[in-house]
Amino acid sequence: MTECTGHREESEIMKSVVVFDYGFGNVRSMMRALANQDLDVTLTSDYRKALEADGLVVPGVGAFGACMQGLRKVNGDNVIYDRLRAGRPVLGVCVGEQIMFTRGTEHDLDTPGLQLIDGEVSRLDADVVPHMGWDTVDAPEGSVLLNGVEGERFYFVHSYAAFTAAPADLTQFDIDLGDAEQKVAFCDYSRSHFVASYERGPLFATQFHPEKSAQAGARLLTNWAAIL
Repeated sequence: MTECTGHREESEIMKSVVVFDYGFGNVRSMMRALANQDLDVTLTSDYRKALEADGLVVPGVGAFGACMQGLRKVNGDNVIYDRLRAGRPVLGVCVGEQIMFTRGTEHDLDTPGLQLIDGEVSRLDADVVPHMGWDTVDAPEGSVLLNGVEGERFYFVHSYAAFTAAPADLTQFDIDLGDAEQKVAFCDYSRSHFVASYERGPLFATQFHPEKSAQAGARLLTNWAAIL
């Protein structure tokens, strides 16, 4: 277990965030970015700590299927389901966003995801893959994550993405998000119009890397930290 703490005065209570450690993800830069938000950040796969933290970040780098296998190996899928049942915020990043969807088709495999968002992750339709670099996203009205950074650019590194997103039926997981409305941002790259970020109740996800997105990414993390 690794900890990284922000700079808030000791007399102030810091919000706690767990970066879930399941073997996939750019965790060091994410931990630094979160600590810069004056958050008490811990890298762990411990179920109880991940469940009880004010916020949970699920990073992800690599293949969809490998990430799902690694997540399930340390009971990470149930951590996420249990947090959402309790209305506790979860933020998935990059492949950590993709695994929130119904399924992924990387390497011609049909791999079930967490099925929290109705949609399929497939390869980008583009002349140059991966999509690597800075791009704008079209922020939906009322977005929590993108408030104040509409029109700003974020940093992407990916070859696969979801192209549609719809609210999944979460009753199979005994999760009730009430009447929480989904907010979906899209990005255009070559011939692809893909999901760049997703919000529904306590569930948040970004295809881009906020921890690598300079001031716009820092503002997004500030927005997320504010709801913890």
